[in-house]
Amino acid sequence: MKLIIPMAGRGTRLRPHSLTTPKPLLPVAGPMLIERIAYTFATSLDRKITDMAFILGDFGKEVESQLAEMAQRFGAKPVFYYQDEALGTAHAVNCAAPSLTGEVIVAFADTLFRTDGPVDLEGADSVIWLKQVDDPSRFGVAVLENNRIIRFVEKPVEPISDLAIIGVYYFRDGERLQRELQFLMDNDIRGHKNEFDLTDAIDRMLKDNAVFRSASVDEWLDFGTIPAWLSSTASVLDRQEPQKFQEDAFPGTRIIPPCHIGKNAKITDSVIGPYASIGDDCTISGSEISRSIVRDKATIESSRLDKSTVGLASVVQSCRQEVHIGDFSAIGVTP
Repeated sequence: MKLIIPMAGRGTRLRPHSLTTPKPLLPVAGPMLIERIAYTFATSLDRKITDMAFILGDFGKEVESQLAEMAQRFGAKPVFYYQDEALGTAHAVNCAAPSLTGEVIVAFADTLFRTDGPVDLEGADSVIWLKQVDDPSRFGVAVLENNRIIRFVEKPVEPISDLAIIGVYYFRDGERLQRELQFLMDNDIRGHKNEFDLTDAIDRMLKDNAVFRSASVDEWLDFGTIPAWLSSTASVLDRQEPQKFQEDAFPGTRIIPPCHIGKNAKITDSVIGPYASIGDDCTISGSEISRSIVRDKATIESSRLDKSTVGLASVVQSCRQEVHIGDFSAIGVTP
């Protein structure tokens, strides 16, 4: 089975962090968001992921190298495609046309989800992951009848369904999907925001008597904004196994779980947590950090940070307020 991951978007609402790191590569209590997504499929499906196809923007070779290493850790072959112009979800998936063969999973890399137990893919042309939501007017929704999807509606005005499509799809026949995607392009069939919508392609499959079934989602976490990144990271920390540290690992420091502390972090005379995620190789002294994300190789001194985000290799000194600084930045540092 192939895993197709469109991720060419710039993630503008996560700036400054997404200026230098694509959103799917940002950390979520340690691992990258995209790595957690891949792990979910590796543990919830009875098929092995043989290929991971990434649809990228102009992210550079370093990002491709990180993604290739991640795919290989899961025993999958990495394949790269490029979306040079943002023309919609259907266009993005169609950029990976050579990989749309046989069984495929399409997963947009901006949300994390959890489902209890394995997902049953048998007897269906397509399975779409759904989550019950309070406000379905914000989402594309599916209408169910006896666990079979009979209709799709994009951002319904009337309360026709409260089951939101979370952006994860299984297709038994990738070639069939690709034909419908190409039909939209060839006939210039556009939908929401004048873009080519994946929903239109799967709706055509539905009208052609394809059998669509649903997979339910117990938890659906958003990472589209900085507040969402912080709150969703806190949710992940709540449900993962607490870390164990040697008693003298961090001199003069109090650790308040849940929190994550990366490899080779040097922390002295500080209070870390709750809901703090500290990256690898960070140096923290005389500081209090709670409900915050600190990326790898950052240095924080004499500061009190809450609901804050600190970029890769950045330096924060004598700061006692909410801050959001990107990579290789400094605040409170005297020249």
